[in-house]
Amino acid sequence: MKRITVFCGSSFGTEEIYKEQAVILGKTLAEQNIELVYGGANVGLMGAVADGVLNNGGKAIGVLPNFLRSKEIAHLGLTELIVVESMHERKTKMNDLCDGVIALPGGFGTLEELFEMVTWAQLGLHKKPIAILNINGFYNSLIQLTETMVSKGLLKDVNQQMLLVSDDIDDLLDKMKNYKAPTVGKWIAKEEL
Repeated sequence: MKRITVFCGSSFGTEEIYKEQAVILGKTLAEQNIELVYGGANVGLMGAVADGVLNNGGKAIGVLPNFLRSKEIAHLGLTELIVVESMHERKTKMNDLCDGVIALPGGFGTLEELFEMVTWAQLGLHKKPIAILNINGFYNSLIQLTETMVSKGLLKDVNQQMLLVSDDIDDLLDKMKNYKAPTVGKWIAKEEL
């Protein structure tokens, strides 16, 4: 993997460990020569993961919608900042630039980005690993919900297993590097669009 997109909060949250792990993830990406693609802001966990990369000699590419420039202040130290016009264009660009995705703690935006990427994978639009760094059990309830979706017949087990989960950065990156996408798509192939 040459580039990983990280989705995460523009706030720090209530637990210091979220920021600590975001910085360590950035440092680990830099040490493994994996470039960061992320939302482009210098605030919250977004800024922490970017600083972790940049402070350790790595490269960070930000993708920021023009209308958020005043709310999510653009990180001025990035390797590259790409300004786009919409949230959808942001996700599309982040997908185009990366070889995999990691979600850190975040709010509605983080969940929306994560689930759009995993939905695209489920539909066969890409075969990239989609991962959750489950810091201090932050995503336990979400993981339980996906298991309920399977048990209630609304999600195939093979698709639920597409979400790679770990609370350990090195373990998560190993899972991503060894990921093999399911051979059975949901309904359509990319060529059909």
